[in-house]
Formats: sequence, C-alpha cells, structure tokens
Amino acid sequence: MKIIIEENYEQLSQTTAQILLGHMHQDKRVNVSVTAGNSPKRFYEIITPLVKNKTHLANVHYYSFDEVPFKGEAVGMTEGLLRTEYFGPAEIAESNIHLLSPDNYQEFDAEIANAGGLDVMLIGIGGDGHFCANMPGSTRFDAMTHKVDILPEYPWYDGLKADAGDKMPDAFYTMGAASIMKVKHLVLIANGKHKADILKKALEGPVDPNIPSSILKLHPNLTVILDQEAASALDK
Repeated sequence: MKIIIEENYEQLSQTTAQILLGHMHQDKRVNVSVTAGNSPKRFYEIITPLVKNKTHLANVHYYSFDEVPFKGEAVGMTEGLLRTEYFGPAEIAESNIHLLSPDNYQEFDAEIANAGGLDVMLIGIGGDGHFCANMPGSTRFDAMTHKVDILPEYPWYDGLKADAGDKMPDAFYTMGAASIMKVKHLVLIANGKHKADILKKALEGPVDPNIPSSILKLHPNLTVILDQEAASALDK
C-alpha cells in the first residue's frame, strides 16, 4: 500500500488525474473503472478536456462497478452520475462504456476477464467504510460481482429508504471484494476531515467485514491519495 498525502483537494485531484492518464496513454486496450460521488468531481473537471475528442485515447474502455436501479427510473443511479459527471462532458463513445446492470451482473466478471482485466480502478470510501456497494453488514470478502437484496436488518437500510422514498429498489448490484482484488492497480481517494476516522480504521485497523474497505489494504497494488484533512488521524 502506497499512501500519498497532498496539501489540499485540488492537488489530490491533480495527482489522481496524472495517475489515471498515465494508465490511459498506452498502445493497447486499457480498461478503467471509475467512481461517482463527491470525491472525484474535481478530478473529472481536470481530466475531461484532456480526453475529450482525443482519438489516441480511443483504446480506453470504461466500466462501472456498482448500480442502484431505483424504481421507475430508466437509468440507474451510478450510470446517471457517471454520464453527468464524465461520460457526457468528455463525449466518451458508447462503444467504450460498459455498465454493470441487473441484466449482466452474473456475466460481468467474465466480460472483464475476457477484455483483459481492469488495469486501474478509481474508488472512494464511504463514511461508514463502504467501497463500491460493499456495505457494512452485507459484505462477504469472497464475493465476486453479485446482487445484494435490500433488507431491513442492514445498518444502512433506513438511510437508503429515506433517500430513495417510493423509488426504493429491492436490490442493488456491485463488484465484490474478490472482484476488486483482481484489478491491477487500485486507486482510493478521499478528502475532508469527515473521512479521517474511517480511514484510520480501514487502513490501520484489523480487516473487518463491518468496515468493508478494511480489506483493501491487502490489495497487492493499492495507492491511497488523501488531502491533509483526510489523513489527519493516520499514524505518520
């Protein structure tokens, strides 16, 4: 595990862009998995003009790693965010976008393997320690890509129900820890003081399925990029 601590969110985002672009600039197919949410927003602003209409990056294919199919919505939550934040503004070709869905999750790992595996994956960490949609209480570290039934006994159920309301799905879909361990280079980003405590538990505490991201430190090629605030609780 390599930990990079940057001064602020801007520098974190610039460093993340440099690492991802380094993977993309190759004379072969490059398979990239990217995250949605708050942490990568500036990264997408930086990288979009650098990839938009660049024919030499037509070799880059993008994969999502989770999906929450809200009822009554034609587009899942993750797909919608990725299209709004990156795929749309960067004008990524549809043929280069590969999205996890309720229809393909059982074949998704095989599809990725047949394409040569994921070269790099950019992920964040939730305040409860989740990564992708590997949530506290519902995570098995031996799982590949799978369906997660949404049940009231899970600690995150009430929060999801409050956010989703009438659109609450019966299940969501995610690449599991065993799938993530196959990624050639895993890049975890986090910023802000509110992530400091969970990062200490995940990176310096024991491996614990109740803190799903604690498994990530066992990845053979993990790079963690933090700002000073997010890193403030770590042992220096």
